Amino acid sequence: MNKQDVKALGIDPGTKSFDVCGLENGSVFYEDVLDSAELAENPNLLVESIENVMPLDLIAAPSGYGVELTYLEDLDLETLEDWYLTYILLLKKKDLEVALKEKNPGIMVYSAMTESALEMKRKKLPVCYIPGVINMSTVPEFRKINNLDMGTVDKLCCAVLGVFDQSKKLDIPYSDVSFILVEMGAGYNACIGVENGKIVDGIGGTMNGIGFLTSGEVDLEMVQLARGWDKTDVFTGGVSTMINEESVEFFIEKKDEYEIAWNRMMEDVEKTVSSLKVSVSDPKEVLISGRLTGFKEIRNELMDRLGKFTPVRKINPLSNADRVKEAAQGYAMVSEGIAGGKFSKLIDWMEIKNAKGTALDYVYHPKGKKEEIKLKKNINFRS
Repeated sequence: MNKQDVKALGIDPGTKSFDVCGLENGSVFYEDVLDSAELAENPNLLVESIENVMPLDLIAAPSGYGVELTYLEDLDLETLEDWYLTYILLLKKKDLEVALKEKNPGIMVYSAMTESALEMKRKKLPVCYIPGVINMSTVPEFRKINNLDMGTVDKLCCAVLGVFDQSKKLDIPYSDVSFILVEMGAGYNACIGVENGKIVDGIGGTMNGIGFLTSGEVDLEMVQLARGWDKTDVFTGGVSTMINEESVEFFIEKKDEYEIAWNRMMEDVEKTVSSLKVSVSDPKEVLISGRLTGFKEIRNELMDRLGKFTPVRKINPLSNADRVKEAAQGYAMVSEGIAGGKFSKLIDWMEIKNAKGTALDYVYHPKGKKEEIKLKKNINFRS
């Protein structure tokens, strides 16, 4: 295939919006932003957006917690829903049904992702699912033990954009790229360590500190004390719970009134970056991305707190990208690179196609292991 002829799409499923980014000849040619709440009510909106720009060589579809490179054409329609819930979303169908009744925004996004996957299969669209940080062979296995979320696929995609961006800005080869990425979304915060242009570590949104929606890591003593936990608990306990308000804009405007929540979230980011310096010994930069970093108050705070480690800056978007978030751009770069386009050398260097397995593969805790075995027995990863 001529590398100049690749036309690919990436789809980032966010808590607030699904961002669709198209690349042709390595340049952004299509952007669409779909409201997540509306999409949850009508998943066909995503398929309609895709069909606006068909034909396409490849689509990197919403991939949740991540899997090794997997093509939708290789999955059976009859078992696709269970497969998607299990390996992409780490969610049992009965838990999805219960959570949907509560109208939880995070679960509504999961529902839209699942329904969209089924519709894309029916339409025979050229779709693939791509890895998260835990699937990467460049991350040492010992760092994966008892982890499920070291950085979901959208966070990995931001890191892909970051490698390209730093290489271009500093005029260095991918092999010299080194940074810590701070990604602050509307729900989660995550950090990823990149050394020699490859992902070597990550602390995902459910294992990081407090985010806007999520409480992040949870004391195991509290897990034992509370006993019954549901998937919806993943999306609660963070800043929005502390201030009893779902608007990020409200929180930014009133941050002085909610100083405890503000300081906790920001210091948690600082601590995470500090801890990743164990894995990335001499980062050239801290790169920041995500919806929350669009607020100058958060950017300024990050500059102040993280500047003591290394220079800090917001990641640069691809040229011609005006509307879609960094993650969607990264999704599109991965898709385009896998299909043999302009970013194929970057994707090969980062070893995206060498990723293996699923997020369920590194569980050692007895209770978690029991559930993992049960899931894999009932729903095979490979047909």
